[in-house]
Amino acid sequence: QVQLVESGGGLVEAGGSLRLSCTASGLTFSNYHMGWFRQAPGKEREFVAAITSTGRTTDNADSVKGRFAISRDNIKNTVYLQMNSLLPGDTATYYCVAKTGTGIVTSLPGRYDYWGQGTQVTVSS
Repeated sequence: QVQLVESGGGLVEAGGSLRLSCTASGLTFSNYHMGWFRQAPGKEREFVAAITSTGRTTDNADSVKGRFAISRDNIKNTVYLQMNSLLPGDTATYYCVAKTGTGIVTSLPGRYDYWGQGTQVTVSS
């Protein structure tokens, strides 16, 4: 059974930083592209960032470029999202996702095979 377990969310002031972690089990982690999506109340789910199975290539949404960075550790079966210069608009539930590692990374949520339960990030102004 595949499980993606996120951690690291919380309440932070605008301009602050958080690092989200997602630890995977039940799959061969190094064979999967990984990513992060987020969803704010009343809004559609939004792509944040993705990283290829090898970690060589990443993609970030325009809204977070220069502020967020995705990385992974294939020994620890963990993907990270370092979030800096946080804005109130970054407030959302953040979801870790996984898809089989063929082809390029994608921002389309329907292309991902597995989703975590989410972790809440709240940025106060």
